[in-house]
Amino acid sequence: MKVTIRGKNIDITDGIKDKVEKKLSKLDKYFLEGEDLNANVLVRTYPYGQKIEVTIPTKLVLLRAEETNEDLYDAIDLIIDKLERQIRKQKTRLSRKTKDNNKLSFNFAELENLEEEDMDEVVKTKTINPKPMDLEEAILEMELSGHNFFVYLDTETNKVSVVYKRLHGGYGLLETE
Repeated sequence: MKVTIRGKNIDITDGIKDKVEKKLSKLDKYFLEGEDLNANVLVRTYPYGQKIEVTIPTKLVLLRAEETNEDLYDAIDLIIDKLERQIRKQKTRLSRKTKDNNKLSFNFAELENLEEEDMDEVVKTKTINPKPMDLEEAILEMELSGHNFFVYLDTETNKVSVVYKRLHGGYGLLETE
């Protein structure tokens, strides 16, 4: 696998480059030998941490993951785990669609001794009756419930809305039409 590393607001040192290449080389076992793959890696620095994005285009799927962490080396470790989960998920999905594992052999090597996770399965269904309230009440209800989102009926617009916690602080609001 060829690895292309770019940095924004950060200089890519030999240590960073070696760590990324070493970790991504562990993914080679999931692909057939001779398959010409390119991994595009983008490393960015933000005030709240380091962010790494990895994109690996294959013949059947596009593998992409991103991770933000205060420590770049921890983010590299976490992103490899995410990519491995994606490979297992895509392998399961593709094998269900084709019903013929030979069609997959040109893209994913056999994943032996790995449990197949059904990540697309709905594991819980919940019916709600949105209560009328304003945005401030909805945020309070969300905080009290411990969830990172809350569905409610906005008293100003009389429409169903969703308030949610944003990853880097603050709140977001989804309104329906």
